[in-house]
Amino acid sequence: MLRGAMITRPLRILVVHNRYREPGGEDLVVAAETALLRANGHTVVEYVDDNRRIDSLSTVAAVTQTVWSRPSRRRLAALLRDQPVDVAHFHNTFFLVSPSAYGACRAAGVPGVQTLHNYRLACPAATFYRAGRPCEDCLGRLPWPGVLHACYRGSRAETALVAVTVTAHRLLGTWRSAVELYVTSTDFQRRKLVAAGLPKDRVVVKPHFVDPDPGGSGNGSAGEYALYVGRLGPEKGVGTLLDAWAQLPDIPLKIAGDGPQADLVTKYVAERPQPNVEWVGRVARDTVFALLRKARFLIFPSECYETFGIAIAEAFACGVPVIASRRGAMAELVADGRTGLLFAPGDAADLARTVRRAWSAQEATARLGRAARAEYEARYTAARNYEMLTECYARVLEAFRTR
Repeated sequence: MLRGAMITRPLRILVVHNRYREPGGEDLVVAAETALLRANGHTVVEYVDDNRRIDSLSTVAAVTQTVWSRPSRRRLAALLRDQPVDVAHFHNTFFLVSPSAYGACRAAGVPGVQTLHNYRLACPAATFYRAGRPCEDCLGRLPWPGVLHACYRGSRAETALVAVTVTAHRLLGTWRSAVELYVTSTDFQRRKLVAAGLPKDRVVVKPHFVDPDPGGSGNGSAGEYALYVGRLGPEKGVGTLLDAWAQLPDIPLKIAGDGPQADLVTKYVAERPQPNVEWVGRVARDTVFALLRKARFLIFPSECYETFGIAIAEAFACGVPVIASRRGAMAELVADGRTGLLFAPGDAADLARTVRRAWSAQEATARLGRAARAEYEARYTAARNYEMLTECYARVLEAFRTR
């Protein structure tokens, strides 16, 4: 960050975001940051598109607008004429907003910040995950392996569209010149995207935050169960979680979430002789916090790299430690032996041993929970995030003035 740089007046901030067909975590982050800015007196002008609109376009229009959308640039330019802003904050531009949004803002003399919510600039699937394992075949090179393996939505054609868009703008220098600052949510993500070619001196880390504060009322040694919260998919380690619990018949587990492996979970629950696993399905955020307050620890067994892991920050906010895979962002967020415990990714036996150790050492687990709450207070509150976010804006405004 630009140490000492501060925002001393209310700003007018343009927030640019392209929603996916299915609502997801990125939409929640954008909404939370927008609300945070408004609550602190800033004016937020929103430019939002939605990928569900792709169905109304011809194939040619969908392809060309993904690479460079003239309609999006015209609309954004008109918006900026009517509502001048100090800084633009881009979130997702795939597919309909497109990189043309950068050009519209630059033409209007508006400096930009780009939050990177995934790994798409380095991986067509945006996850660095394929065939049940982490995959870096496209890192730092033309992303044709991703096309060959149909990594985006199982389609070579759609993967090719992503690959062409990223490659074209890499060759044009868009990713190096489009914005003044890139924002990642962990240092692990930052390192991967710098390795993919982003300018090292213009990529910073600003984690996500949990607001409102649910209160650090974790139960410590009195927690009634272990808890999993998240998407039920193979990259999330659901199979490893269930295999581990087959070795833990006396420890209760609640699973909150939905996804393509929901059938695997329901089948497991139905077939086990010990009723120690309960699937509660997809639940509202208030219910997630209620479940966390009664949990002894959260299990985060993801087998992909992740970019952050909002469930980890939510557990910390509730004073609940986390047992997570020793991989990617998780190994950065969870300090082994301080705010939680780490286990070998994909290793059900190691997960079972780690859970057994944490369940038995109740006082030690309670200490982990207290440290987890302290970590939340230091890094993941709305107040701390607002400081970091406005430091980003101060940096780009200063860079834009002096370039």
